[in-house]
Amino acid sequence: MELGKGLADQRRKRILQFVFMVFMGMLLLFTLFSNTLQSLTLPKVTTEQPKQGGIALSIEGSGILQPIAEAKLSGSNDWKVQQIHVKEGERVKKGQKLIAYDNVAARQEIELEVTNLEKQRIEQQNLQDQFIQSSIEEDELKLRSAKREIEKGKLDIAAQERKINEMKERLAKDQMLTAPFDGIVTKLNAVEGLASAGEPDVIVSNSSQGYRFDVGADAKRLSSIGISVGERIEVEVQTDEEQQASVIEGIIEEITNAEPMIEGATEGAETVTVPQKMIRIKLINAKLKGGEQARINIENNSLDQGLLVSNEAVHQDREGMYVFVVEEQPGALGNVFVARKVNIKFSERNDKETMIQTDSIYEQDKIILKSSEPLQDGNRVRLE
Repeated sequence: MELGKGLADQRRKRILQFVFMVFMGMLLLFTLFSNTLQSLTLPKVTTEQPKQGGIALSIEGSGILQPIAEAKLSGSNDWKVQQIHVKEGERVKKGQKLIAYDNVAARQEIELEVTNLEKQRIEQQNLQDQFIQSSIEEDELKLRSAKREIEKGKLDIAAQERKINEMKERLAKDQMLTAPFDGIVTKLNAVEGLASAGEPDVIVSNSSQGYRFDVGADAKRLSSIGISVGERIEVEVQTDEEQQASVIEGIIEEITNAEPMIEGATEGAETVTVPQKMIRIKLINAKLKGGEQARINIENNSLDQGLLVSNEAVHQDREGMYVFVVEEQPGALGNVFVARKVNIKFSERNDKETMIQTDSIYEQDKIILKSSEPLQDGNRVRLE
């Protein structure tokens, strides 16, 4: 009886041990399952690590090519255009005929002045006859008067001769406009049969001096990428003859201050003044005529170095800009991941990246790019 009772007690103990072990196993299983289930409900995030370096920046702009040097030529206001020898857009050589003018009126005016000169010479002969007559009569008063009139007549004849010579020179010079240098006819206002109407009859640009255009740029960005006067850059130029733009080398001729840009000028918004610069670019190329559309796209890494993160990771609220950093913390059943909000400032940004300024983020940190749910500071997350 006692032996059977001992065996029964041992059996009960084993059963109790088994039941306890099963209970503990089930408890552990449910605990793990509940933690796993809970972790599956946490926001799922994708991360990236910031990188150190300069940010890729660009300066874009366009303008119309204008000649650096040009001559605006016109004939006399009262001279009608007789013949036009060139067309707009035509290349010309120095001394080449451009426009001939009708000079009939000018010739008639010269002939009239020549007639007046002949009259003065005849009058001078009359004065000389009076002088001779006064000498014969020995009238000293009349003699001196005749002598003065003769000297005065000589002066009048000399002045008339100079006037006629100047008119002839003007006629020879102005009856034909010629090109002052090798260049291109950029504008032709003259009309055959009509006199000048105030505008230059023809404008000739000096192709050897080149062309230029101006582009506005953010002063801070310009300084960040280190663009300076004398630097050579590629310029896309669209011509009428070519469907595709040609790439021509240009040179930065000048960088000057420009009117600042005002941002946020809408009602209720805080305005920000952004300093601007004007970049003047010069091009010299035989294909150019002036008036073409020119465009630049200068790309370079910033001279300043910093931590770069994707724009997707940067958020903004009333306090400013911030990112979420994944922080690993110890938990009851292992380490857990928590989203920590870090306020930042940025120095530069492009369409992909932002260069951030903060002492709380390092290259080895994990920055949250995307989250399956909206995050707040201190939220537990699970890494994708």
